[in-house]
Amino acid sequence: MASSSTVDPEEVAYYHSLAGAWWDKTGKFWPLHRLNDLRVKYLRDQICAHFDRDVSSDRPLTDLTVLDIGCGGGILSESMARMGARVTGIDVVPASLLVANHHSMSQKLDIEYRESTAEELARDKQQYDVVLNMEVVEHVVELPDFMQSCALLLKPGGITFVATINRNPISWLFAIVGAEYILRWLPRGTHRWSKFVKQEELVKLITKNGLQSKAKIGVRINPFTRHFSLTSNLLVNYMITATSKTGI
Repeated sequence: MASSSTVDPEEVAYYHSLAGAWWDKTGKFWPLHRLNDLRVKYLRDQICAHFDRDVSSDRPLTDLTVLDIGCGGGILSESMARMGARVTGIDVVPASLLVANHHSMSQKLDIEYRESTAEELARDKQQYDVVLNMEVVEHVVELPDFMQSCALLLKPGGITFVATINRNPISWLFAIVGAEYILRWLPRGTHRWSKFVKQEELVKLITKNGLQSKAKIGVRINPFTRHFSLTSNLLVNYMITATSKTGI
């Protein structure tokens, strides 16, 4: 495994400037809150099916270890913890982690937040039942090294989810021109189209690292109502579910 960092300093500085806005559901990060509300049920159902858990239980993920890579202010980490998971959230932006830690304590949720990277945890041979890799791959450098580290973090028999944005003219039009410049749903500069990842590229990296791609799902957004829904269309936002049966 390569020892060089996959962290992009420009991305760190950008998200440091936005750290205080994480839990304002009507502020700059409102799309992440809407996206989280939509995806949590899907994640719960996929995880429960994989581990043969009762999806109707109040805490169906009890005692499963979950790693939230690039946890930011802890939006997804808290959702997983509320379902009983033992959650570790990592990020490279200290200001975001301070926000995440403070908010989780105010909600009486026991979540471990660490300033760390996937590579560092992989070098320490840490492994988890569930690895969440949400909207991170389009912000790193040396994507193959990053994906290798993420695969190493998954326990044998574990399940991982990778969500990102496809790279094509449609995604440039919707995710950058539309979301950042016309509708102004996201701050300008949130994304760089050149760092978007085509789904076939991501599947190839997942397979190369010994994981099996199991399912794919996209997200549809109505620009007039701001309604988010799941779709089979993967042209813009998409998420891949993968599993490890034999370990890495």
